[in-house]
Amino acid sequence: MSNIELLSQIKQAADQASLKAEEYSGVVSSIKAFIVEHFGQNGLIATYAVLFIVAVLLLSKVAKLTFSTLKYLVVPALALAFLATLFLHCSFLVALPVTVTFCSLFLLFRG
Repeated sequence: MSNIELLSQIKQAADQASLKAEEYSGVVSSIKAFIVEHFGQNGLIATYAVLFIVAVLLLSKVAKLTFSTLKYLVVPALALAFLATLFLHCSFLVALPVTVTFCSLFLLFRG
């Protein structure tokens, strides 16, 4: 693939992205106009507040899920794989899938 073809593909992708962004900005601006028309400026501020709160709640749930996965799956699986290499004289890379499976099943049945 030559540089000219690569640049033309990048330009085409950028043009498609700008068209999509323009399409979505039109939708957003029409929704904004509808809210201002029916509920006024206070309704628009309330909508922004609700969207912000929903985004914060979603981010907090994703962060909690990530930290729980690290705490209950990744760290114990790595620790068990390390202990298996010490006591069973097997490779870390051989023990790791087994310990990840064990920790996953433990979490699944634990609830």
